[in-house]
Amino acid sequence: MGSADSKLNFRKAVIQLTTKTQPVEATDDAFWDQFWADTATSVQDVFALVPAAEIRAVREESPSNLATLCYKAVEKLVQGAESGCHSEKEKQIVLNCSRLLTRVLPYIFEDPDWRGFFWSTVPGAGRGAGEDDDENARPLAESLLLAIADLLFCPDFTVQSHRRSTDSAEDIHSLDSCEYIWEAGVGFAHSPQPNYNHDMNRMELLKLLLTCFSEAMYLPPAPDSSSVNPWVQFFCSTENRHALPLFTSLLNTVCAYDPVGYGIPYNHLLFSDYREPLVEEAAQVLIVTLDHDGATPTVDGTTTGTAMDDADPPGPENLFVNYLSRIHREEDFQFILKGIARLLSNPLLQTYLPNSTKKIQFHQELLVLFWKLCDFNKKFLFFVLKTSDVLDILVPILYFLNDARADQSRVGLMHIGVFILLLLSGERNFGVRLNKPYSVRVPMDIPVFTGTHADLLIVVFHKIITSGHQRLQPLFDCLLTIVVNVSPYLKSLSMMAANKLLHLLEAFSTTWFLFSAAQNHHLVFFLLEVFNNIIQYQFDGNSNLVYAIIRKRSVFHQLANLPTDPPTIHKALQRRRRAPEALSRTSSQEGVSMEGSHPAAPAEPGTLKTSLVATPGIEKLTEKSQVSEDGTLRSLEPAPQQNSAEGSPASEEPSQAWREQRRLSSASAGGQWNPTSEWVLSWKSKLPLQTIMRLLQVLVPQVEKICIDKGLTDESEILRFLQHGTLVGLLPVPHPILIRKYQANSGTAMWFRTYMWGVIYLRNVDPPVWYDTDVKLFEIQRV
Repeated sequence: MGSADSKLNFRKAVIQLTTKTQPVEATDDAFWDQFWADTATSVQDVFALVPAAEIRAVREESPSNLATLCYKAVEKLVQGAESGCHSEKEKQIVLNCSRLLTRVLPYIFEDPDWRGFFWSTVPGAGRGAGEDDDENARPLAESLLLAIADLLFCPDFTVQSHRRSTDSAEDIHSLDSCEYIWEAGVGFAHSPQPNYNHDMNRMELLKLLLTCFSEAMYLPPAPDSSSVNPWVQFFCSTENRHALPLFTSLLNTVCAYDPVGYGIPYNHLLFSDYREPLVEEAAQVLIVTLDHDGATPTVDGTTTGTAMDDADPPGPENLFVNYLSRIHREEDFQFILKGIARLLSNPLLQTYLPNSTKKIQFHQELLVLFWKLCDFNKKFLFFVLKTSDVLDILVPILYFLNDARADQSRVGLMHIGVFILLLLSGERNFGVRLNKPYSVRVPMDIPVFTGTHADLLIVVFHKIITSGHQRLQPLFDCLLTIVVNVSPYLKSLSMMAANKLLHLLEAFSTTWFLFSAAQNHHLVFFLLEVFNNIIQYQFDGNSNLVYAIIRKRSVFHQLANLPTDPPTIHKALQRRRRAPEALSRTSSQEGVSMEGSHPAAPAEPGTLKTSLVATPGIEKLTEKSQVSEDGTLRSLEPAPQQNSAEGSPASEEPSQAWREQRRLSSASAGGQWNPTSEWVLSWKSKLPLQTIMRLLQVLVPQVEKICIDKGLTDESEILRFLQHGTLVGLLPVPHPILIRKYQANSGTAMWFRTYMWGVIYLRNVDPPVWYDTDVKLFEIQRV
């Protein structure tokens, strides 16, 4: 039968289904088989031939027919899994049912009345014909998920058969799927021959699996975020005998992928890369299975694979999270890190040799995966920071942050990049690694400079703050916290980075900025903390920063003499209402951007984006620790208090400072922020200016003397003097180093969930699985 006839017959069946007012019996195989037995339709055909309006009509007007369609389709998948899909016809039926369910499931999820349908048992749908049926009947969802898992390890359908032609067919029930892992890597050494058909079949089944998991999109964001996704919970439990090989297959498929075309530039132009769609699908399924708060009680979960560390106490019930947290071999970490770094750097390679490699699009999924790895597996995090390999992750993240800073549709990408850097910056080694010279020249829209990776980070952060769009303002606290965390370890800032930091201080310490919002003064506290850390702990190599501080000394004097009288405060705010420019963009000498770079562009009008929930403030995101003499960290946090809201970054208890601030500032009727003298005094007195004032007191007269004596206008002579100068014994006693470490909380867990599903929603356009269905987790907006 030709493909046109096949489509026609399929369409006829759909029309019959939508026009029948009477229930069709489940036993009427002649009717139901039209949907899967005699047709060869692609997934795109199924989406075109089964319009949304018709699915909704059947759901409303003849619900029993929709129920039977779902049940019969699941039954066919279960039969395929039981038999092992040996004939072409069986394979075709499995694919057709899989596509049909992918099409229909979102419309089941969008209707609250239908949500329980897949979790109910269907009479007569037992685990197998031989058993006493109804006793052991499984919910439809469980039968479906187990069938998908079996089908993903089905010889000659989704995996290479191991039998020789003389053997009988492999029995799918006795088959050890650990011998059929899809790709070499973690816990598996053998790399099977690539097979186009197997990859395509895996991809279709993974798309169905992802669609099953997507029920989460149809529930509004819950503040407690503890709602467990029942589909993921069951699929990642011990009920799924393929959990370990499937987790390993997904992880290895993603991390082993090399889009360059097997190392030969421009190779992708000769061979269409059919692996990429599978890799994307694998990455998306993986991050959804790992959506886990980490706060659930643990139960005993045992694994057999040597790749998992058995020494640790049993982890969470979700086996995917459990396995991920127990990977421990160095070579496995190396494989994962190299793979993720290679894929994250892929868009950057594009810019050296345009079109030389295939440009991948799933960097957001990779960043979520990297985040989960660091968050759930501390040994992996330490491995990442053990060598300068962490810089292979840092540079692509800085590239994405810089590139997306003007694009409203990529706010989520900005957040995840910053969250990852915040997590890394809580570890001393990250600050130490940043001292490595930056020599890779990725074309980026930033001024050309010579320096270290720390300089690159500061220059990019400065660019985000001064030329990003307004909606990034909530990230400023995070960006500066990262700089504070690494500052005690920065051996030598370039002049460019030093000037950028002082430009930020200048911008943030104008009176209108300080007075115009309750939190703005925190940014000044963070920057002063950076300067204090470098002066006290890294004075010797940082003559550039010391020189920049001396040149901009007036900014520090202005802060020390900040006016607190009501008329001046009022006048400062009037000035702002006339010109509400976010930050002064002029006084920083920009310099020429790197060759080959493109300016960060805003989103094209009409670009779709998904809304995100608000992220918690920095005081909820992080926990303060003090670095002891021996380098160990001691937490400074009081016992966890609920609702300690915005506090001052000074070293006192945040909630108390916040209450004080609320009492002192009279918010007028319109909810308009109204700063008072008492409020300004309450934090002005805590500005940590002593160290810098002492430095200026000692060095400014000496520098001025050099200039007068030698008639100097030449910087190099002054820098030489500062390089050899010392302040030993002249500065106040060094303060202890404070580190603000990221801490997991329900707010970020919910943020990750909405961000991740938003990415998956927008990236699945062919076929558009969720498009135009009534999702509740986020809103779809146009820029």
